[in-house]
Amino acid sequence: MPHLRRPAIAAGTLLLTLAVAGCSGLGRTAVGNVIYETEDKRVVHVSNPVVTGCFPFIPKGAHRVENATLIDMFLYREPNCKGPESGYIGTTLFDNIAPGTTPWLSYSFVH
Repeated sequence: MPHLRRPAIAAGTLLLTLAVAGCSGLGRTAVGNVIYETEDKRVVHVSNPVVTGCFPFIPKGAHRVENATLIDMFLYREPNCKGPESGYIGTTLFDNIAPGTTPWLSYSFVH
């Protein structure tokens, strides 16, 4: 009976590896919340956002951004995650813009 156990373990390991590899990129989320505040002090919570893509803040932008997720993020002054000015917020940190500067208009995650 021991001679049958090894092929079964190897086959089970292979199937588990294939299943994990096949599902790893599907719908991966930044577990936690992105919390931001607008110029008029409105607070917005985004729960478990998807890791891939560019995400706009509401049209007037964000003046304070808190990254309460498990993944670092980039902040942009342009609505399409482009442009020369960008910021970086590590996980569990926050950013306040300086008075008189352009608000953050979009964000993406490091992946």
